[in-house]
Amino acid sequence: MNVINRVRTVGTRLRDDGPAETLRRSARMLARRAGAAMDWDDLDFPLREEDIASPGTAGQPDETPRHSGPLTIGWVCSPPAAGSGGHTTLFRMVEAMERRGHECVVLLYERGSDDTVRHEPVLRRAWPGMKAQIASATGDLSRFDAIVASAWASAHVVASRSAGAARRYYFIQDYEPHFYPRGYLYSLAESTYRFGFDNIALGRMVAHELRTQSGVEPEIVVPFGCDRDTYRRLSGREGERPRSGVVYYAKRSVDRRGYALARAALERFHELCPDEPIHVIGDEVRGWRAPIINHGSMRPAELNALYNETIAGLAMSFTNVSLVPGELLAAGTVPVLNDSADARRDMESAGAVWAEPTPEALARALADVVSVDPEETAARAAVTALSAPPGWERTQAAVADFIEARHRPLTSVPSGEDSLLTAEQRHPHMGRGGAPTEAYTVRAPHNGTAAGRGSTHLGQL
Repeated sequence: MNVINRVRTVGTRLRDDGPAETLRRSARMLARRAGAAMDWDDLDFPLREEDIASPGTAGQPDETPRHSGPLTIGWVCSPPAAGSGGHTTLFRMVEAMERRGHECVVLLYERGSDDTVRHEPVLRRAWPGMKAQIASATGDLSRFDAIVASAWASAHVVASRSAGAARRYYFIQDYEPHFYPRGYLYSLAESTYRFGFDNIALGRMVAHELRTQSGVEPEIVVPFGCDRDTYRRLSGREGERPRSGVVYYAKRSVDRRGYALARAALERFHELCPDEPIHVIGDEVRGWRAPIINHGSMRPAELNALYNETIAGLAMSFTNVSLVPGELLAAGTVPVLNDSADARRDMESAGAVWAEPTPEALARALADVVSVDPEETAARAAVTALSAPPGWERTQAAVADFIEARHRPLTSVPSGEDSLLTAEQRHPHMGRGGAPTEAYTVRAPHNGTAAGRGSTHLGQL
């Protein structure tokens, strides 16, 4: 296109679309060209070429390391940022194994670097309760009894690099193919559930998607929890002030957390309730058509204090439910969630409010929650806190019991054991607020030996 034609095109767009839309179009075009020139898509790819595995090359060792003493366990993950919910949940499992005397090592994996030293200050500062060593996942993995993958990319790393006798586990917190459009990344994520690892599904949603989307039965399903020590109602000596406004945890770059929808809903909420403050935590945001209070990243105790000042919180997710709704509930804050069958599977609290995932519906749901008198708000906060999920102790115990049972010395195998290829133990007891807890399902090991196919049972949790 010559210069004259370019000028004519720009002039036509300015006339038809206006300067603002013309500028946006030009910026998008420049960004696409810059991205193509710099190969941005390649920069986002999380694996080295040699670490891409397939179900046919993965699996379990011929013999699982078994002994009665402490285990040496490697936990593979990406380098965390402070406040990462997925890392926080994983590290709770690490702490549980450490408390039982096992040696734990956090194995960090980055596509472009093996340097773990620069990440250690963040790990020590953000998760002080975890004492695990920090090492690279690309080092020698032969000394481990067990290695735990924590996300789809780390599962490929475990399949590719743990060629020794370590038994392989997969702590699955979400159905990660849903993070991508149908394509190569979707396929790479989906294939990991068929690697033959011991799949530990966190919650009903993960278990349901594994069964219906991937045709895989998890070895064990464990329940969601909530940090009830940190997130709680502040009263008595700490003082409970009158609540006002709403709070929203923004994650702009994570599309499944619905930032664009949340922004539109909160802008509409401001039109309905102009006197109610809107607090935004997490990512700092700009350019909204509503006044907001940016708090940025907050420490858990500070976050709990803010929750205790607000009436409602907007909690968004289009895949598995996040940790935010449970923490809001524990603080007596009413979570308003975008209605989703996936999120509902692990959030059954009577204190939660569900709304159609449209700006108008979410805004009106928030407005309904805040539009009550202070006495009713205070009374509701007390009831809401009682409907929060239980603590993480059940989950930690279930995961620790499951891994330990796989590695303890075998007892004599009774006659007819081969008929017990699947062993289930259900726990129909109720959780806090009358919400039923997850029914734990434990499958037998599948390492191919008759002795390894014995049934596994969890104690009452």
